[in-house]
Amino acid sequence: MAAADLSRLIEAAANTIAAHAEELTGLDQAIGDGDHGLNMKRGFEAVRAEAGAFAAKPLPEALKAIGTKLVMTVGGASGPLFGTLFMALGKEISAAPDRANLAAAFGKAIEAVAARGKSQAGQKTMFDVLQPVHEALLQGKTAADIVNIADSAAEATVPMKALRGRASFLGDRSIGHMDAGARSTALLVRAVAEAIERRA
Repeated sequence: MAAADLSRLIEAAANTIAAHAEELTGLDQAIGDGDHGLNMKRGFEAVRAEAGAFAAKPLPEALKAIGTKLVMTVGGASGPLFGTLFMALGKEISAAPDRANLAAAFGKAIEAVAARGKSQAGQKTMFDVLQPVHEALLQGKTAADIVNIADSAAEATVPMKALRGRASFLGDRSIGHMDAGARSTALLVRAVAEAIERRA
């Protein structure tokens, strides 16, 4: 991946999170700490600020560095989880990944997220978006299909009862609200997929 391409992906991700920061905060205020939008915006602005340095690295090293930056700057529960996603992806992906390598690397990355968060599907977390996105990658779905799958997966967290994170303390009161981490994950999937589509 060329440096300019990675810079565009970083820009797209940071722009998307910034544009939806208030929405993410509102979702988190309903069943969490109320700081998800602000935390995610801070983290991705920090990544954006060093986009040139990240883009100059080989893709695996760039992803690991981005993950480290997110752990250091996002804070809360989301920092380690999103940081783990990028760091684990960087460990598994090749410098010039094809579809098969991307799918395999993404699979290992979401396993790392699940282990870090002690989460699994159906517990109302970001994993509820990551897993179907991985399945879509394995099935060779188009970028548009993957975006729709991610959006639908985030929406599907609304009727779930939270079993992980701060929302789990609310029990049945967590039902009826979208998980903020699932929503931000879907937003990032959309930003990356659309940026890659525009390049193609």
